[in-house]
Amino acid sequence: MKFTLSWLKDHLETEANAAEISDALTDLGLEVESVTDRASSLAPFKVCHVIEARPHPNADKLRVCDVETAEGRMQVVCGAPNARTGMKAVFAPMGSTIPGNGMVLKPSQIRGVESQGMLVSEREMGLSDEHDGIIELPADAVVGDGFAGLFGLDDPVFDIAITPNRGDCLAVRGIARDLAAKGLGRLKPQVIEPVEGYFDSPIKVATLAPEACSMFAGRLVRGVKNGPSPQWLQRRLRAVGQRPISALVDITNLLSLDRGRPLHVFDAAKISGDLIARFARQDETVEALDGKTYHLDADMCVIADAKGAAGIAGIMGGIPTSVSEDTTDVFIECALFDPLRIAQTGRRTGIVSDARQRFERGVDPEFVLDGLEAATRLVLELCGGSPSHRLVAGSPPAARPNLELRPGRLEKLAGISISEANATSILEALGAKVAILPTPHGSVLSVSPPSWRPDLFGEADLIEEIVRLIGLDAIQSMPLPQLAVPRPALTSRQARPRIARRALAARGMNETVSFSFIPEDHAKLFGELAVGVQLINPISADLNTMRPNLLASLASAALRNARRSFDDVALFEVGPQYAGTGAGDQALVAAGIRHGLYQPRHWAGPAREVDAFDAKADAMAVLDALKAPIASAQIVAEAPHWYHPGRSGTLRLGPKMVLAHFGELHPAFVSAMDLKGRLVGFEVFLDNLPEPKSRTRARARLDAADLLPVTRDFAFLVNQSVSADALLRAVKGADKVLITDAQVFDVFVGEAVGIEMKSVALSVRLQPREKTLTEAEIEAVSAKIVAAVAKTTGGSLRS
Repeated sequence: MKFTLSWLKDHLETEANAAEISDALTDLGLEVESVTDRASSLAPFKVCHVIEARPHPNADKLRVCDVETAEGRMQVVCGAPNARTGMKAVFAPMGSTIPGNGMVLKPSQIRGVESQGMLVSEREMGLSDEHDGIIELPADAVVGDGFAGLFGLDDPVFDIAITPNRGDCLAVRGIARDLAAKGLGRLKPQVIEPVEGYFDSPIKVATLAPEACSMFAGRLVRGVKNGPSPQWLQRRLRAVGQRPISALVDITNLLSLDRGRPLHVFDAAKISGDLIARFARQDETVEALDGKTYHLDADMCVIADAKGAAGIAGIMGGIPTSVSEDTTDVFIECALFDPLRIAQTGRRTGIVSDARQRFERGVDPEFVLDGLEAATRLVLELCGGSPSHRLVAGSPPAARPNLELRPGRLEKLAGISISEANATSILEALGAKVAILPTPHGSVLSVSPPSWRPDLFGEADLIEEIVRLIGLDAIQSMPLPQLAVPRPALTSRQARPRIARRALAARGMNETVSFSFIPEDHAKLFGELAVGVQLINPISADLNTMRPNLLASLASAALRNARRSFDDVALFEVGPQYAGTGAGDQALVAAGIRHGLYQPRHWAGPAREVDAFDAKADAMAVLDALKAPIASAQIVAEAPHWYHPGRSGTLRLGPKMVLAHFGELHPAFVSAMDLKGRLVGFEVFLDNLPEPKSRTRARARLDAADLLPVTRDFAFLVNQSVSADALLRAVKGADKVLITDAQVFDVFVGEAVGIEMKSVALSVRLQPREKTLTEAEIEAVSAKIVAAVAKTTGGSLRS
């Protein structure tokens, strides 16, 4: 939302400067994105007097002008057809930057004649697209006066960010009201007197969709003269980035910015019959003012005449009934539309307009008729004409019920002690009506919220408003109570997301933070959708379903990277996924994917394509960091259908307690996500991890042996159905005291070992504790290992 200081002072009587106003807006929660003082950038441009304009000796279309400036006489070569002796113009000296094109003026010769500056046009100064000639100033303009002051461009421009709940601050009046309540000045009263009508309008209004358009007001004005709006209005609109179009259109834009009241003007001669607010007919089209034709749905509201839809209600009018320079009779429309329907229609059509921005946040329902009267007065003042009697269809919604505020709740929720009188005065300054009502438990404030604040629903909202006006600085910092024994700030369950993030980041993966919403077709890749996971009012048409799995969000992120030629990615996210809408259907998961090439450090060998073991290593790293009982867990070659069968696995404690899935994603899933190549991933279910047996945060005792370990290698012949995990479990279980580690280092499959067999080679580490092992003791442990493998897996020692 942009506005100028002078515009603000039309509503606010204040002596505050731009810096003080900026600070006050920030205190009020209206974030100031910028305050632009164009006076400093336009300071070099000043009024000059053309003493003589003579033909250029070497060019027919150029003139050599001798101009009197504040720095003395200068010679300027000018090609404008209106450059002439005796006129007043705007002079740009050497070294200045032309606002319209960013050109820096340097001393130059044009066709052999020196030019010491420039006489500028409106387009070069960024005022308009006019470039047929240089700017002509009034004869009484004083040489040396600043161009900015002469055109009202020395007015600071504020640009503030408006949160979705503060639609009232999409109006200069609303911003002035907040500043006045803050104590930065006095809100000027503005009474809008009704305009007397002289005849009955032949064009009637009606609303056939009261749930979408509850109130429709209008008026016909005959005999108007449409043309350029006056300079003060054009300057005001240009200052905030609006392009002046014509007096009638500029009036509607002014009221939208000034009072937060969007309106629309129709050329009455182009209307067939009456104007009706109704729902669109299926596949009805509108040629909108942006030059595009939109196909409408049956739940979209339109303003229509006998021929069909003349505009998309509350969003944008249509070209066939738009006003032009030839318009002599104008119909002014001022209506009240349902915010939710406006937002849905705006998202589906993709139209972003000032009217949509205001209606979808909620405009003042009690300003419909006053808005029509204000627009009528401006039309009569700037364009002339004769108004009809006012037409009204429908009625504004019923007043909202009063809210109750218990003064004691203010201190409890915000830590501020304030009297009932002060709380009352703050709320009344915001436009609320307050009455103090006695109750058996003390008095309460009965508050009637102002009509322009649809965001005030309950007691907490009123407390927030009081705190906002008092200022957050008034909330004193209170020290926490000192405890004799420090307690952990987080439980082990609360600490899991942070630990998982650190573990995955340490493995070189990049964290993503994505929406919990995904497209419905992506969600269906993980099975049948649960009831209730589809959003009723999605923020985007392609984000309409709560994600059942984080892998979909991560795959979408990988696709966005691949489309930008970043094929080799390693991404992870720690967040929720949703199996339904029940109390236990939300799960906290640490998930990650790898795509493309695995890039080790340069001395570790060449890059290779990622595989399922990379995903397994990532999952194991998370579980290890979380101190999960990995040694007791089983790894089975089972995984959900979105994983590649045979290239994936599940880590679990018992048959039901799943800790993680990992492996290569199914080619069908990869194809559905529009990716190419191999995609591997993992899911670690943080909610399923058992609580650690020891809750102490002290480091475990260092268990280091003084004696050197012994390593022995074994090669076992086992059936191909036997997993490496089962083999390792059998080996480690042979002697839980001496055997401290076992690793697979080779797997061989071929005719040499049998069709259904495979050779698995392991390295087993024996760690003596009390004395060095003898050869007999090592052989005894080796015999236990061979026996345990034979008993558990049916394998035998390879000869």
